[in-house]
Amino acid sequence: MSVLGVEAVPPAPGALPFLGHAVALARDPFTFLSSLPAYGDLVRIRLGPQTVIMTCDPGLTRAMLVDDRTFDKGGPFYDRAREASGDGLVTCPHQLHRRQRRLCQPAFHPAHFPAYTTAMVTTALSMARSWRHGQVIDVNHAMVTMTMRAMVKAMFATRLSAATDRQVVDDLTVATAGIFRRMLTPPRLTRVPTPGNLRYNRAQARLRRTIADAVSDRRTDRAADQGGLLSVLLSAEDPDSTGDLRALSDTEVAEQVLTFFLAGAETTANLLAWTLYELGRAPGLQERLHAHTASVLRGRSPSFELLPELTFADHVATEALRMYPSAWFLTRTAAHDTRLGEVSLPAGTTLAYSAYLIQRRPDLYPDPDRFDPDRWEGHKPGRTAYIPFGAGARKCIGDRFAHSQAILSLAAMTSMWRFVPLTDRVPRPAVHATLMPRGLRMRVMAHPRL
Repeated sequence: MSVLGVEAVPPAPGALPFLGHAVALARDPFTFLSSLPAYGDLVRIRLGPQTVIMTCDPGLTRAMLVDDRTFDKGGPFYDRAREASGDGLVTCPHQLHRRQRRLCQPAFHPAHFPAYTTAMVTTALSMARSWRHGQVIDVNHAMVTMTMRAMVKAMFATRLSAATDRQVVDDLTVATAGIFRRMLTPPRLTRVPTPGNLRYNRAQARLRRTIADAVSDRRTDRAADQGGLLSVLLSAEDPDSTGDLRALSDTEVAEQVLTFFLAGAETTANLLAWTLYELGRAPGLQERLHAHTASVLRGRSPSFELLPELTFADHVATEALRMYPSAWFLTRTAAHDTRLGEVSLPAGTTLAYSAYLIQRRPDLYPDPDRFDPDRWEGHKPGRTAYIPFGAGARKCIGDRFAHSQAILSLAAMTSMWRFVPLTDRVPRPAVHATLMPRGLRMRVMAHPRL
């Protein structure tokens, strides 16, 4: 089999001078990404002056993801993400990952999930109970607020003050939007004191300060420790390390907390917002979800123990993750000269993949643009065709956390409310690190009491 050079990889058409495909990716990411497989299994795109090799084939994408020694976390997305959160578990290079994974893994042990899911349900019910019959809600803001508050409660086993709570929500929104915008911006322009850059820098500084203070307070006053994910991180030890490397330093803990917030809060909110949009378009599915949830709950609140019985909510969340994966565009860097498929890649080559692109392929999913939770009845997602949380050793450590939160939050909200769209207009995605539906507003209508 002949080996081809990078120059033989077909280019995507439509690159603009200086900007490349950045405008097309930012303006209409769904259309742009869906167009790429027609040009080949690997396709060259340009983000500004930088050439990026896009993997469009599910097998090649998985091969890249499982070989994290060769295809390390790097490239424009992770370079910008490291600026935001440091070398946390999600963003750190390969040589730091194994130790960090061992130290963070205890925080995601199944033994902690009853407490985490209690925080999720309490927050979702609190949000749902604050609505009134006929109220129009800003779905994006409501879901971001809800998921962030649940994460704060799971992380710290307590609540922030109302003012700090609102500020953290706002700052996380600015930060996640800024990471992607800066990925498409030449580095020198990110240092120009524009209003957007100043807003991003202030949000980052406040987030770091809030989290550093919380870590320091918890480390100092362990007698007042109420548990939570933060406490597990502070007490974790790595038996394979020695000296200062045996545990996470305060700086490392703060970076992990910030990483989990940036990686987790808006991603689950993105999933829930698109799910409510699709349910609003399909009243029959929404009614099925309500009826199934009611039959499981029988007047009880959703809980960790009831998760295995909430099968239709599970299928709904799984289908929403297929159609609208939160981590929709991620990059990698070739750590050394290597080969992917028939193409030889020199060290330093930037690659990218998109779960959205893979999971909308019609050869993998019949009628891929149709929201169909029943496609998961008796069928588990395949490792190659379904990658919303990545794959291999770098697969998202919080995948179960996120999926559980989605199921329980849906159960809590749809047991009380029916979500009605205000318009037939398809919302355009707001291009952040996630793809939130821009300007999505819905009316909540109470289910009739039986």
